[in-house]
Amino acid sequence: MKTIIEPFRIKSVEPIHITTRQQREQALEAAHYNLFGLRSKDVIIDLLTDSGTGAMSTWQWSALMVGDETYAGSESYYELCATVKQLMGFRHVIPVHQGRAAERILFQILAEKGSIVPNNTHFDTTRANLEYLGVEALDLCPGYALDTESDDPFKGNMDTAKLRELLAGAEPGQIPFGLLTVTNNSNGGQAVSLANIREVADLYHEFGVPFFLDAARFAENAYLIKTFEPGMQGTPLREIVLEMFQAADGCLISAKKDGLVNIGGILAVNDDRLAQKVRDLLLLTEGFPTYGGLAGRDLSVLAQGLREVLNTDYLAYRHASARYMADALHELGVPTVRPCALHAVYVDARKLLPHIPPIQLPGQALCCELYLIGGVRAVEIGTLMFGRHDPITGEEHPASLDLVRLTLPRRVYTQSHFDWVIEAFGELVDRRSQLRGYEILQQAEFLRAFTAHMAPIPETRVDDYANGCRESTPLSP
Repeated sequence: MKTIIEPFRIKSVEPIHITTRQQREQALEAAHYNLFGLRSKDVIIDLLTDSGTGAMSTWQWSALMVGDETYAGSESYYELCATVKQLMGFRHVIPVHQGRAAERILFQILAEKGSIVPNNTHFDTTRANLEYLGVEALDLCPGYALDTESDDPFKGNMDTAKLRELLAGAEPGQIPFGLLTVTNNSNGGQAVSLANIREVADLYHEFGVPFFLDAARFAENAYLIKTFEPGMQGTPLREIVLEMFQAADGCLISAKKDGLVNIGGILAVNDDRLAQKVRDLLLLTEGFPTYGGLAGRDLSVLAQGLREVLNTDYLAYRHASARYMADALHELGVPTVRPCALHAVYVDARKLLPHIPPIQLPGQALCCELYLIGGVRAVEIGTLMFGRHDPITGEEHPASLDLVRLTLPRRVYTQSHFDWVIEAFGELVDRRSQLRGYEILQQAEFLRAFTAHMAPIPETRVDDYANGCRESTPLSP
């Protein structure tokens, strides 16, 4: 059979509230044109994120019922540790409530103000946690990674020539550790090859720099390695995953992605002294080290999710779903990042709306219009999320790309839901020349995309706005 079907049956359903355009206009205005501010009941198809939004399996629901809620020494914790050690090979497994908790703890222990932490591309929370400590979060993606039309299967790679130059020229201790994000979420969800992971690891270790994988989507990255990397087609996914992690000294994982759970994270390391420091700091904010801010049932469900995520039928269906949407959008003339990722389809808003300059947030304009047309909530991955605002001059520095991410929650939507999104894009394409840009009215110092207040730029001010940037009022963090 050529047709790839959802490798599951639906056992429980959640109703969707179908709203009118007028209702959506009112909801968007009330949210200050920030889709993070919308209430879930006002969203028809929610493609904001794949983080914690997936559906659990029957086995996971069963695991939830047998979770051990003991405060210290929970059996659910030891089950999770055994699962992670078998899958990834690390000596110490420390659960946390989500990925950014792992970032905060590790960075607070290892990083110092004025230091540099390289990565292929830092995502928003990773960058914010480093910059909050006064650390420079340095992206070292290769030039071809910014070519959204290239079909290179590993545009998530790190530029190892740039990394060697950085490491060779750094002062002792200036680079406390190095990162590599798999898959590269900021750059279209692109995969990192196993060869690149090994080369990056060798470089870090040559210069005595600890190396950590930021591996929220490790299973999807392993699937793309198996599918596209020469010589890997016959290698079992579990072997690829183990090789990925064995190249590193530790990892940070938001388990709300490839852990197939609604809450949870993992910080795993090999170094005994670092593990003790992590547990000591974790006690201050997350809880006892054997639960890390999670209920025992959450630990059991996560262990089961990690046992399920490498199912090849599931990953093949997930890849087919993304390709289905990407191919349909291509037929409509919507430019997307190629090749498509598993967890999302990324639309190049800057190419789709060339009349809206980057400082007028073409990605946000596209997101708002998509919501108004079809109640579809997407997320801007561009100048709003990654641009730089000078609070003194009010000047806005655009991001390298202005993308819109259509993120696919795991095991939630079917083909008809995707067809709804595609139809909404069809209407959007027909009237794209009429779309206007947006301006930021208020913003926080860090992670402004989550809370910024925005508004459409009035037609009478579009030309004036293109020559400068309205100074915005910082929100309290």
